Amino acid sequence: MAGGTWTTQNKVRPGVYMNFASEGSLPGTVGERGTVALALPLSWGQAGAILTVQAGEDVQAKLGYDWTAPQLLLIREALKRAQTLLLYRLNAGTKAKATLDKLTVTAQHGGVRGNDLAVVISANINEPEELDVSTLFAGKEVDKQTASTIEALESNAYVTFTGEGTLTATASLPLTGGLDGVATNQEHSDFLTKLEVLDFNTVGLISDDATLKSVYTAYIKRLRDTEGKKVQLVLSDYPAADHEGIISVKNGVVLADGTILTPKQTVAWTAGATAGANLNESLTFRAYDDAVDVNGRLTHSETEAALRNGEFVFTASSNRAVVEQDVNTFRSVTPDKARHFAKNRVVRVLDGIANDMKRIFESYYIGKVNNNEDGRSLFRSQCVTYLKQLQDIGAIQNFDSKTDITVAPGNETDSILIEIQVQPVDSVEKVYMKVKVV
Repeated sequence: MAGGTWTTQNKVRPGVYMNFASEGSLPGTVGERGTVALALPLSWGQAGAILTVQAGEDVQAKLGYDWTAPQLLLIREALKRAQTLLLYRLNAGTKAKATLDKLTVTAQHGGVRGNDLAVVISANINEPEELDVSTLFAGKEVDKQTASTIEALESNAYVTFTGEGTLTATASLPLTGGLDGVATNQEHSDFLTKLEVLDFNTVGLISDDATLKSVYTAYIKRLRDTEGKKVQLVLSDYPAADHEGIISVKNGVVLADGTILTPKQTVAWTAGATAGANLNESLTFRAYDDAVDVNGRLTHSETEAALRNGEFVFTASSNRAVVEQDVNTFRSVTPDKARHFAKNRVVRVLDGIANDMKRIFESYYIGKVNNNEDGRSLFRSQCVTYLKQLQDIGAIQNFDSKTDITVAPGNETDSILIEIQVQPVDSVEKVYMKVKVV
């Protein structure tokens, strides 16, 4: 039976889910968060496709290593706070290979990890005319089958067998020649194209390439401003983006095991934490999981300057690294776009409203409800239910269902016009205290 916490009542598995938030009901529920996307160069795994990785799942066959391996560092960091990682391998690499007589064994994926594969072929104890064929991965048996001919062998998650004829016994047939290869900017473009049709909350760019930063930034701005898909991008050292959809990490952290992460590497955690943060949650002063110090400490004046510049800063505090303030790069305040758009908690609320309203309308109303007074009244009722859920969990405040939402006919017979007034709730970040001494 499943369990855990909940923000809204949209769980799938039977179980007991407990939280202190108020109840919600379909169809007007608040959508779940927690999906982050990354494109990384890897030493094993399917290239050119987006893989779904859940926190804690067995990833050896998929990624070639167990969770503790240093090669999966950034994947671990991303999933410390996120529920789901949409992972894209950028580099196809060269597949390791080995031959024995007429048998050819080829790694399923390119990359140096394929060089840790080997095949052992030995006589079967019970049937002397048959041979046991074991596939070893980093010295561990991951597949075993019995056959007398090459044609009878079946490929597994690690290698493919090709050739024809009888098998020859061997104490060890190691695979060699696997190479990682080099990722190009075109692979990043391919990743963004594939990602666009999927649902996600944040995407991280772990790169110092200025061209890639501008490409990713333009991509997110288009999704948000043109496509209506409210997602955010996290990268490092790019406050020039000046947009509420772009978060720029200023410095890095030091993990408890001594691993030093650069600002580029801390993008993974920041993107995962941002994706996993609920609409009623701020990351301000949240501790970076398992971090004991900051890589690149800033002075008081440097911290203030970075915040004014729209940078996401880590600060050392009591043997921890904490988020100084949960902000994005937006700085160009206008009468139509006030300073609060620079706060990520506020942006999450507004983005949640946009994404959830779109989802509710497309799932339950479009093409199914008449555009008359009754139909519009029904949709308005669901919008009110949804907004009250946001108020119940502390994401918005002072919502008045009588005055703060209208659903009216649009300019055409198949359109409606919705006007909503909301006041997002921010977190307490500054305390001004006046003490009178008597």
